Amino acid sequence: MDVDIVSRKRELVKEFSPMLGKSTPFSKISIGLLVLIILIGLVAFVLQVLKGHEITGMRDNVVWGIYIINFIFFVCLSYSGAFISGILHFFKTPWKNSVSRIVEIITVLSLIIGPIFILLCIGRLDRLHYLFIYPRIQSPITWDIIAIITDLIGCFIYLYLTFIPDLAMLRDNSEGASNWRRKLYKFLAIGYQDTLTQRETLHKITRTMSAMIIVLAIVAYTVLAWIFSLTLQPGWNSTIFAPYFIIAGLYSGVGVIIISMYIIRKYFKLDHYIRKIHFIGAGIVLLVISLLFGYFTFSEYFSRWFSHKVQDINLLNTLFNKYFWEFIFANYIGVLVPIAILFFKKFRTIKSITFAAVIAVLGLWLNRYLIVVPTLETPYIPIQDTRPEFIHYSATWIEWALSFAGIAAFILFFILIMRLVPIIPMSGIIDYEREQKKHPKALTQNRKK
Repeated sequence: MDVDIVSRKRELVKEFSPMLGKSTPFSKISIGLLVLIILIGLVAFVLQVLKGHEITGMRDNVVWGIYIINFIFFVCLSYSGAFISGILHFFKTPWKNSVSRIVEIITVLSLIIGPIFILLCIGRLDRLHYLFIYPRIQSPITWDIIAIITDLIGCFIYLYLTFIPDLAMLRDNSEGASNWRRKLYKFLAIGYQDTLTQRETLHKITRTMSAMIIVLAIVAYTVLAWIFSLTLQPGWNSTIFAPYFIIAGLYSGVGVIIISMYIIRKYFKLDHYIRKIHFIGAGIVLLVISLLFGYFTFSEYFSRWFSHKVQDINLLNTLFNKYFWEFIFANYIGVLVPIAILFFKKFRTIKSITFAAVIAVLGLWLNRYLIVVPTLETPYIPIQDTRPEFIHYSATWIEWALSFAGIAAFILFFILIMRLVPIIPMSGIIDYEREQKKHPKALTQNRKK
């Protein structure tokens, strides 16, 4: 192996090693707070199992609540991450190295956390195994389970493949690391030595996997959309739900990626790797997707208003009366504010792009809420002579505790992964420098762009 490459690998490990073991009072307090939130969520889960769903806000009419909304949000986040990651690798985007690992980790963690919220919706967890023993192949839910499991396996393999070169570098250059860490790197690196043959083989496999997960992301999220659109519920029975969900997934995915980039860049002081150009590129993508998302949202509500069907009018009345401010934030502020910020070049600063991403993500979550809850509150045949709290939905502290526990678990696992492998792929830096030696002019131009 080239002596310069070996020396460069040692330099990169030395540069990124402090980030792997970085422990400050702030980080300790943050991890402690996340663990506390998760413990509160576990207490809420035990109470829900012991007392049943009567301690939640879910009732006969509204059988789904914020659990299913969180499930949709996390799963759409994972599918958008898979799609974006696949695009970055397949088309060899010049600046993919700075954001690819962030996207890949978000993808896998979302696929792990998201389905847990489905389990919280099930009243009899002791019968969960029936879904696998007696699956109904004609049920969209069965296909959704198949899609999620397939996508999780594919994304996990893809993430692991991208980790192998860095694990090998850490294995060979971590003399000062703890014993358990060196053993773990050796085991996970599976004998990778970064030879030309191994490198080319790994690149081919990774490229093939990137194409596969793009297809998996589209198919899997389409199946999730069909769970809603193939029913006769007003507000769900729509032919545009599949592309609408895909666009919404990309909208939230790009937003969360921008927020993650900002936090990681600021905390680890990675200004040299995560630069303004990355935020501008992601901001332009968010702008395009926000325009598409706004168009689909307008088409969805306008067609229902114009149809004058009784059930659709009842649903719109519920939205405009009971959920007026939520509707305004989700479908106006959550779409128009990001567009207003990102459309003008002078507003595209790192902080303003991150702010636009926060508004977009919050608006998207509320949009999912408005798709689920108001529809269930306006069924075709309302339940007669029952208490108002059985018709209308209001989440209890149990549901909020478990929701925040899921978010806390997502962040905690993200931090733990960053303690294992650098968030900036070292192997990507090496590959870039190898290509720069072969084609210095082309890569220099790309870097300037």
